[in-house]
Amino acid sequence: MTSSPLAPDLYCVMGNPVAHSRSPAIHARFAQLTGEHIAYERRMVPMDGFAQGVRDFAAQGGRGCNVTVPFKTEAPGLATECSERVQLAGAANTLTFRADGSIYADNTDGLGLVADITRNAGVSLAGRDVLLVGAGGAAAGVLGPLLLAGARHVTVANRTLAKAQALVHSHSALASLQKSELLALAPQALDANFDVIINATASSLAGAEVPVPAHVLRPGCLAYDMMYGPAAQGFLDWARRHGAIPRDGLGMLVEQAAEAFLLWRGVRPPSAQVLQEMQQAI
Repeated sequence: MTSSPLAPDLYCVMGNPVAHSRSPAIHARFAQLTGEHIAYERRMVPMDGFAQGVRDFAAQGGRGCNVTVPFKTEAPGLATECSERVQLAGAANTLTFRADGSIYADNTDGLGLVADITRNAGVSLAGRDVLLVGAGGAAAGVLGPLLLAGARHVTVANRTLAKAQALVHSHSALASLQKSELLALAPQALDANFDVIINATASSLAGAEVPVPAHVLRPGCLAYDMMYGPAAQGFLDWARRHGAIPRDGLGMLVEQAAEAFLLWRGVRPPSAQVLQEMQQAI
């Protein structure tokens, strides 16, 4: 009698909304290319049901979970242990369910963003002036890695100035260690221009106006929206109209997924190949 094949290890992405997520396709391709036996699904959870969703998934044998909007800042509170990145950001996008029932939280967003900008787009962050737009979980996850990548000056701009100031305050020790200038401003107070602009707000998702004035764009600068697909189009068109080089967040999505896959499986998938395949498919 032949034994039945082992069931695949179960992973998911949890968010609200989550139907648009390309994470299942990315992880399925990673698994194909590395020979890892996994299944990865989308899980839509109600706004007040994230903690319950995580508990349910773990109880069903889930091994790991990616966390997307709007639960990234809620995720660390469910973890037994948080990485230094999570402690700094106050946000997590990757949970690992360990055999002993404990939960480890990490944040691979910033690693993914920096990898996409420096490796895939070929733009160095060292010594550059960077504008980070937004101060929510997405911005919090990438500020530390941007500083560690050697940015000379990072300005955090947010409609609610107090949120930007809190984010700057929590990263001030790292900034001084890196000899980087770190500043919080309201969007209407922005008078300088920058080498790299990163939109970490959900404005694109809502189809809203670009949250900063066009004079922040240095000619030929990189204008990066963390969203991808139709959601990023408004920002990318605006950037192109004003002489910037637009880039959406598909590469960040693939690279942060690769870091999560490495964390879960101990294998680094060929992220550049998968990004290239996805760009060609689009």
